Amino acid sequence: MKKHLLALAVMAAVSTGAQSQTTDTISKVKASGTITMGVRDSSGALSYTLGDGQYTGFHVEVCGRIIADLEKAAGKKLTVKYQPVTSQNRIPLVQNGTVDIECGSTTNNATRQKDVSFVVTTFVEEVRMAVKADSGISGIAQLNGKNVATTTGTTSVQTLRKNERATGVDFKEVYGKDHSDSFLLLESGRADAFVMDGAILAGNIATSKNPAGFKIVGETLSVEPIAIMIRKDDPAFKKLADDTVKGMMKSGEIAKLWDKWFMQPIPPKNTKVGYAASESTKAAWANPNDKPMEDYAKK
Repeated sequence: MKKHLLALAVMAAVSTGAQSQTTDTISKVKASGTITMGVRDSSGALSYTLGDGQYTGFHVEVCGRIIADLEKAAGKKLTVKYQPVTSQNRIPLVQNGTVDIECGSTTNNATRQKDVSFVVTTFVEEVRMAVKADSGISGIAQLNGKNVATTTGTTSVQTLRKNERATGVDFKEVYGKDHSDSFLLLESGRADAFVMDGAILAGNIATSKNPAGFKIVGETLSVEPIAIMIRKDDPAFKKLADDTVKGMMKSGEIAKLWDKWFMQPIPPKNTKVGYAASESTKAAWANPNDKPMEDYAKK
């Protein structure tokens, strides 16, 4: 019996050690020499692919600054691996250790905070809808009998349905596997509107074949804090990442990066998104925090 109990104790210790090693990102990357960044193929100017395994964007650059400070903490140069993620698999891939830092377009909300942690909010987003410029749609009331696209694994259509202006409006949901796929549904006429974060809508319009053929319209459906995602229960890495981003906010570097990615021409087509930082975003930069979306909804 004693041998059995000793064996169980050893197994428990090994299990606990493995779990703590998984959640301690600084020790993990120091041992492996690599860090895996979760990236998106088409999250507007936040995170997108240039092809051939290359990724870039506002959040990708912010994560690059965090990784530079992580290298100092680890005492070595790290190899950065890109792991494309979707709205559906991004949280599980952070939880299971496949992705060390997710640099996409994720809303920080109370439900997700039970599974992952968020670095301080990098900007505050407004969820709206994109339509074809000649569609005649200007708000929720015109969606009756229409097809509305959004991306699988996001909360945008649920947010639309909960809006009081959507009462009595009957529309059909159609889903894209990623944001570019959802925009294609609108572009091809299979959807009459695409509901999503304004920055993602603006980015997809800017890089489309005919940017003048689309516009962002209608009421603001929700206000959501967008942040970089990391594993839960990793206080050392959370502090390092928070300190990096707070430093960028204090120095004005975050505002310069926003201007670079949202107000200036960006690759690969040298098109301009034209999406100015909102007053809510500037307030988040002035007073850094990791509050969930629910706190923004409070009056």
